[in-house]
Order: sequence, then structure tokens, then C-alpha cells
Amino acid sequence: MNSALSPLKVTTDSAAAVSGRSAPSDGLPAAELTAAIQSACGRIAPLWPLQHFVAVNPFLGLSERAFADACTLAAEFGAGDMLMPTRFYAEQYRRGRIRTADIGQALVLTGSGLALEQCLAELHDARPAPADPEPPRWPSLADHLDAAYGSRWAAFVTDEISKWCAAYFDEGQASWRMPWRDRPLYAAWRRAAAFDRTPELAGISGFRRYVAGLPDKPFEAVAQIVAAIGIPAERWADFCYRQLLTIAGWSAWLRQKNWHGQPEQAGAAMLELLAIRLAYEHALLVGVAGPANIEAWQHIWQTQAQASAEAGRATEIRHVLQTAYELATQRALLRQLAASPAVAAVEPAAGKALQAVFCIDVRSEVYRRALEAVSGEIETLGFAGFFGFPIEYIGLGHHRGQAQCPVLLQPKYRIRESLADADVGDLRKILEKRWLHKRLQRLWKGFKHSAVSCFSYVEISGLSFAGKLLSDSLGLTRTVAKPGSAGLDKAVVRRIGPVITRQRGRLIAKGAVVETGIALGERIELARKALQGMSLTDGFARLVLLCGHGSSTVNNPYAAGLDCGACGGHSGEANARVAAAVLNDREVRAGLAGQGLLIPKETWFIAGLHDTGTDTVSLFDLEQVPHFFSADLAQLQDWLEQASQLARRERAPGLGLAGGNAAGLLKAMAQRSRDWAQVRPEWGLAGNAAFVAAPRQRSLGARFDGRAFLHNYDYRQDADGAILNLIMTAPMVVASWINLQYYASSVDNRRFGSGNKVLHNVVGTIGILEGNGGDLRAGLPWQSLHDGRNLRHEPLRLSVFIEAPAAMIEQVLEHQAGVRQLVENLWLHLLRIDPNQGCCYRYAGSHYWQPVSIDREEF
Repeated sequence: MNSALSPLKVTTDSAAAVSGRSAPSDGLPAAELTAAIQSACGRIAPLWPLQHFVAVNPFLGLSERAFADACTLAAEFGAGDMLMPTRFYAEQYRRGRIRTADIGQALVLTGSGLALEQCLAELHDARPAPADPEPPRWPSLADHLDAAYGSRWAAFVTDEISKWCAAYFDEGQASWRMPWRDRPLYAAWRRAAAFDRTPELAGISGFRRYVAGLPDKPFEAVAQIVAAIGIPAERWADFCYRQLLTIAGWSAWLRQKNWHGQPEQAGAAMLELLAIRLAYEHALLVGVAGPANIEAWQHIWQTQAQASAEAGRATEIRHVLQTAYELATQRALLRQLAASPAVAAVEPAAGKALQAVFCIDVRSEVYRRALEAVSGEIETLGFAGFFGFPIEYIGLGHHRGQAQCPVLLQPKYRIRESLADADVGDLRKILEKRWLHKRLQRLWKGFKHSAVSCFSYVEISGLSFAGKLLSDSLGLTRTVAKPGSAGLDKAVVRRIGPVITRQRGRLIAKGAVVETGIALGERIELARKALQGMSLTDGFARLVLLCGHGSSTVNNPYAAGLDCGACGGHSGEANARVAAAVLNDREVRAGLAGQGLLIPKETWFIAGLHDTGTDTVSLFDLEQVPHFFSADLAQLQDWLEQASQLARRERAPGLGLAGGNAAGLLKAMAQRSRDWAQVRPEWGLAGNAAFVAAPRQRSLGARFDGRAFLHNYDYRQDADGAILNLIMTAPMVVASWINLQYYASSVDNRRFGSGNKVLHNVVGTIGILEGNGGDLRAGLPWQSLHDGRNLRHEPLRLSVFIEAPAAMIEQVLEHQAGVRQLVENLWLHLLRIDPNQGCCYRYAGSHYWQPVSIDREEF
């Protein structure tokens, strides 16, 4: 949490600037300019690369502000519209989804000075939203010229910068690499731009000469340009912010670079990009814009008021209506929770045959209900899908691994794969075979993409791919092998497993000696914290299933977004297997027993993986299960098969697959996941609206239809509130990130989303462009949110329900500033379930909890 909310720092590259003196030759106070740049960069949310893509709160840099204020700021500077059109709310009101009472309640909750009649009049007079977005009130010079002459300078500048960023940051996709990648971005761009005549052909005369005359240091370039343009000091931060928003995707990409490193490093990278963008801005001013245009544009930045009263009023009304829409949804959610018995009256049943721990992901909610419906001997629990093990997982034959933990955290342990019962010679042969496979793949790829051989490649071998092309097109085979098993025989894959004990050695031949595994004392501590976090410290079943999740799709750049966000955008298989291995470790169990946490000998932990595309569950390391669990294991597999059929039946209508028998439905979903033309292999986390931290008994009778994150929490096992603190600072924040990513991509997909998936082109393996140019796109594609007729994701801020005493929740709010900002600034709704009475209270600030009734009459 701390790393996510840490301030971004920008260094100035010069001793004069660092000391706070004026930057060379420009007369500007360097410390003041540095603070302005830092403020502008800090408003940009990060964007993770495709192979690790996770949902991120796109408003992360604005969360210190109230949600309504952020709406105004985002609209003014062209970041995007954070609210739905008034016509949308009018339709919800007409249908009865929003009641008059909800609007009245929203007026109170938001502290608005509007009258109820004003909101109702706005609903009555609602007009269709304009086809094109409103232009920013604070334009760049390129924006201003386009508005005046109908030119496309803004798009041209974005295309140019995107072209150079794609070449510079390419991670192996390009056949010919940029020759100046060993230099900082700004320096590399200056060298490349010295040879590029494109800007001059477009009409910016003398552009190459202009670039050659820029200062060598990016901060000095920024200072020089800001001074030359004549922006007043009080507008520097806003001006730089608008510049970054014109290349918002690449700005977000650079915000992510060194996310866990020093803030100065991330700030330096964004400073380089800002210097490049300002150079194009100044070049337009010098070489294209006439004196009248320059004066008119400067006048906007020097004198314009923050926002007109009319625009502010319209935003305020829509914010009230959005809040009313969310209150209406909370009413429906509360009805579901009210259907469950009070936890104080119903204790967990003892002697369960199976306890299944799933990720809190909303897709798990459907499968958990299905599994519980199969047998009364099953109890399900919800916990973060990395199971409390922040690891870097290194595949067999690899020298680097991938982070299997939330992006808020850094991996603390390296876990490598090895082969069960393999001697040194056997292991060496398998590794050499895999390395040879990888080398041949690289060689073959180079041959296919080479400018010399690509045409002859098609002529010589094109026909041999006909069978593969046909089977892939029919969804009978995968277009590419799964990376984890590429170059390995199936028999070998079945023998691969994690090594949890501490070891030192080389991961690859001639590689560095590294430490892998987890020391015994740390394994014991991780196991204890994981079990306490699950509220699973006694009453163990004979089998405990730790079930991660992942999704198998093809031809999908956003595949990582369908995997487990708690595992860094990867499958949860590695974490489930490591956690199960640790919890089955005799030494770990002995250490836990010494701390009073006794896991019976009759309990065994099994790792599993829920494929959210097909609702199948795979089990791992079954050869290690003691023989006296054979009957239990057979029963588990039968239960999982029944649950999978129920879950598929529930999800089928949403995928247009209603009808048919169980076998046909499985075949259809499996084929859908292998169809390289399928733009909606599954719905992911679309529809997410709630986060519930409570004992499972609280939500046992509820049917959330895959819309709720469910985290097990029993305050009675959390005397010091440490577990609640962890839940509210990690899983709850991650759920909020996911929720706001889906929210933003729904309300304004053009600017917060990634547009039409059919037009996506992968660039540098790190991101996507929509079409063949433009900015790097962030957010979710439209097809992940909309079924072609209606939105499948309702744009709602997250409603968080926590079953705990008020004092415990307020203690977290008091000590965690980032969480307090999310709550008090209305980035999410916080509601408390009374543990004894089951009634609900909404947090209204200043230690006040407002009673919430399930059914309210209209005013």
C-alpha cells in the first residue's frame, strides 16, 4: 500500500536545480518548477505491460481529492469524463432502479447544496450525450490550432512521440531495434529526430535544427521551453499535466517503470517524456502558429477561470445521480445479505469433509455457490489469490521469474521449479532439450521476420502450416504452446513442482549463484499468517483445497487481465502449489503447533486451479497425497465435476450458450477459449460492485451473480485488528483498483479504455495501439464491458461491507491515510454490518455511522 501511494519525485539533472537556485539561462526558480513537474507527473496512474497486465485505478493520482473535484479536474484538462451522461441516469430513474429517495439520500451523502427539484428537473430534460467529447478547457497549443483551423496537429504530435517510444521501449517484437536504446529516452529521441524529416514534411519548418539546439538535459529543456512559452508560474503544474495527458498512455507506462524503485527514477523517466512533448509544443509555437494564435492561446492559460458555473453545476448534478444509482444498488445487495442468518446465531458447522479456499475474485463467487450446493459437507472460504505468499516463481530452465503477488507488494522469496525424483544427469538432459527448443524458436522467428528471408519463408513452408491453420481456426488446438510447458514432454510437465526449501545454486549454466526457497522460520510465519488471514485456525477438514485461478485464452493481448490480479496478472497455480507444500510440511506443522496452531495429521492441503473460461478445476501434486486420503480425493474430484457443471450452467446465458447438455456446454466453452477470433472468451470481472469481509455464514444465503469480492473475516479471531488492517490496506485496495478500472473504461472508453479489440495491434510486446498509430492505450477494451447491445459492466463505485465493530474499522481509517482518502473522498462506499444484529451502517465521516434500512419509502 505504501509504495502505491508514495509521492513521485523529479530530479533536475543539474546541481543548480537541486539546490533550489534558478535553472541555467532561463531565470525560472528551479525548485518551484520541479515541484510543478512532480505534481503533474503524480496525477498520472501507472500502466503495467501486457504480460503482467493488472487492473489499476486510473484515478490513482487524483485520490487525494474528493471524487466530485476529480471529476471536474479530469473534464477540464481532457483526461476524460468520469460520469455517465445524464440520459443514462434518466433511464435508470424511468425504470425505477433509481428512486426519488435515493436522490435525496445522495444529496445528503455528497454534501451537495443542490435542491432535489433541480436534480429531478435535470432528469426530465436529459438530452443525448454529444457524439464527440468536450474539448479541454485548458488546451495544448496543438489543441488550440486544431480548433481554430480544423488541422490534426494534436494527433500528429501524439503519433510522432508514440512512434519513438515504441521503438525505444520495444522488448523483442521489433526485428530492427533502435540504435540509441543505451541512452536515456530524451537523448535517444534527439539523436533519432535529427534524421527524421517527417515533422518538416508535415509543416514544422526547421524542426531538426530546432531539436539540435535544445539543451542536453531534459530539465533544462523543460525550463527553457516553459520560460519561452510564457505560462504563469501558478499554472505550471496544470500546463505540464495537460501536456502529459496528450500522451497519456506512454505517460502511464513510464509512471509504472521503477514502480517499486526509487521515486526519483520514475520521476526522471517521466521528465524525459515531458521534455519531448514540450519540444513539439514549442516547435509548433515557433514554426506554425502565428502571433494572433499564440496570443489567444496564452490568454487562455493566463486568465481563464477554473470552470464555468454552468459546467460545475452539471457535473455536480451528475455526481449526485451517480451516487443515487450506487445507493440503489446497495439496497439490492443488502437484501441478499439479509437473506443470510446472523453469524452470532449460527456457528460454523464442525466436521466438514472439505474446506475449499478460493481467491476473492468475483468469478469465484459463482463457483463457490455451486460447490456448496453439491454437498452440505463442503465449506468455502475467500482469501487473496496469492495465498499470502509474495514470491518470484522461476520456471524450469529460466534464469528470471515472474512476480506472483499484488503489484502493491514486491516478491520477497524466489521459488524455482525442479523435477521430482530426477538425478543430475536426467535434469541436465531435460534442460538442454528445453534450451535447444528456445534457441530454435528464436532462430525460426528471426528467419520469419527478416527483411531478406520473410518472403521465401512463405513460399517454401507456407503450405505446411495449412493443417495447423485449419485446426486453430476451428478452435481444436491452441495457436501457441503454453509458455510453462513449451519444449517439455507431457510426462516431464507432470513431474515439475516448486522447491520450497532454502537452496543455493545456478538456475542456468554459467548463471549467477542465487538463493531460492524459504527458510524454515519464514515458512512457519507465512503459514501462520495465511491461516489467520483466512480465519482458518481450527476445525480443519480432512482435505483443504487451495484453489487459485487463471484463464486459458488465445490471440488475446489482455490475457493477463483475465488471470489473477493478486498474482500480478498471472495464474494462481504457483502460489497454490507453494502454499499447499508449505502447509503440508511436517517441520512447518511442528512449528505452528509450538505457537498453538494445530493442524491435525488427518488434514491434507491440495493445490488446485480454477479455469474461469471453462469452469474446470485442475488438481496438482496428487502423487504426494498419502494413500489413506484416496477415498477423500475421489470424492473431491466428483464434487468438483458436479460444481463445474452447475457453474457453467449459470454462466452460459451470459455467453449466449444457454441450452444443451453438460458435455456440450463444456465443449462449447472450451472451444470458445481456444477460438482466436473470439473477442469475449469470458466476461472477466465485469459486473463487480461489492466487497464483503465477513464470515461465510453472513453471505451463505446470498446470490451475488458474480458481482462480489468475498473475503473471509472473523473479527472475533482478530483481537488487535491486524488482520482487518491488512484486509483494508491490501485486498480491499486491490478490489477498488479493479472496480475503478472497470468503472472508468465503462464511463469513457475513448479516453480511459482501450477501444475496439478488433483493431488492436501489439506494440513492443508491452502494450497496444488501436489501429496503426496513436497513443498507447490503457484500460479495458469495449468488448470486455459491452455485449453489443448493453453494458455488461454497470459503472458503480465499490460498496465495501465489513462485519466488525465500528472502533476496529475506525482504527484502520485513523492510521492508514490512503484508505481514509478512498473512503472520505467517496472513491468507494464503506458500510459496516453489525455482528450481533445484522443491521447495516454507512460511514458518513467524522466517526459517524448512518443507519441503512433495506427498504426505504420514497420521499
